[in-house]
Amino acid sequence: MDFAKFQRLVEERTGFRTMEDPTAVGEYLSDSCGDLYTFYLRIGPGAVIEDVSYFTTGCGFGTATASLVVELVRGRTVDEAAALTTDEIEACLGGYPEKKKDYPQRVLEALRTAIDDYRAKVASGAIPDYAAMPRPAESVSPVRRPAETAAVEVSADGEKPLIRLH
Repeated sequence: MDFAKFQRLVEERTGFRTMEDPTAVGEYLSDSCGDLYTFYLRIGPGAVIEDVSYFTTGCGFGTATASLVVELVRGRTVDEAAALTTDEIEACLGGYPEKKKDYPQRVLEALRTAIDDYRAKVASGAIPDYAAMPRPAESVSPVRRPAETAAVEVSADGEKPLIRLH
C-alpha cells in the first residue's frame, strides 16, 4: 500500500463537500459498518463529469477511497466512470489491507447509484441528455489539477528557464 498517497488523500480530502444543484446524487449505506457514502455529480455536454464531490461518515479508508475516485472520474464521461473497477482503485493506492478490501466496492456503489440517478433523470426527461450534446473542445483536453500547474519564467540573466510548480 502506498501509505504516503493514502495519507495525502485523507489529509486533502479531495472532493469532500456537498454540491449545490448537482445533476445527480447517489448514496450507499454499508450494512456491515454503518458508513454512509454520498456522491454528487455535475454532468455537462458530452456526458462529461465536470464536477464530482462526496460526503462520507466513513473512516480514513472511506475518505481516501472516495477522494481517489473523485480524482479518477472528474473529466471522464459518465460511461467511463461507470466502467471504473475496484481493481483500478486498488492499483492506484497500491493495494488495501485485507480487512479493508471492501472499501473500493462501497465507494463504487455510491458512485454507480449517482450514475443511475443521472440516467433515470435523462430517461424520464427530467434533465437534458447531455450525451447527445457535443462535447466542448476545452473538455476534450485532460483535466489540469493544481499540482500539474507550472509557470515558466526566464532567469535574471535571460539564459535559463525557471519552472515554478507552485
